[in-house]
Amino acid sequence: MSEELLIQELKEGKESAFKSIVDAYQDMVYNTCLGIVKNEEDAEDLSQEVFVQVYQSIGSFKGESKLSTWIYRIAITKSLDHERKKKRKKRFAFVRSIFGDDSQVVVHVPDFHHPGVQLDQKENAAVLFKAIDKLPENQKIAFLLNKVEGLNYQEVSEVMEVSVSAIESLLHRAKGNLKKILTEDFNIG
Repeated sequence: MSEELLIQELKEGKESAFKSIVDAYQDMVYNTCLGIVKNEEDAEDLSQEVFVQVYQSIGSFKGESKLSTWIYRIAITKSLDHERKKKRKKRFAFVRSIFGDDSQVVVHVPDFHHPGVQLDQKENAAVLFKAIDKLPENQKIAFLLNKVEGLNYQEVSEVMEVSVSAIESLLHRAKGNLKKILTEDFNIG
């Protein structure tokens, strides 16, 4: 079935079209959310929210981008909103220090199983994802979409609604910042 026909059937409220959308994009949505929120349960909840929004908002989809690009945008927006809310809550709650008694950074194995991370690489992944979290938001999103989700520069530019040259610049700065963060904060390098 063509994407245009699928979108039309979704706009008509056909359940089979919605099931097709979920089947086609559920892994992409989950992995995108997981890459940002780093918690399996939150990523599952956010994935459901993304598909609810896709279903409710398909009428506003104008077809100016690919359907997958539109869905990526929704997943990223929902995930970033979730992270912002979580950070606001933390400001008012007791926050445990990430430093141990000897003032060394404590690195915890992540509480998620990202499909791209093998078990023996979880500790390294924990360090990398903590470093990625310290990047400015646009650099973080560009890096995750390109390096974790495997989107090419053109696809990342469509999702983020910026030029390819802006993506190249964001990724260049992200790599430089990650190197600095990993060297200074985690003594790697």
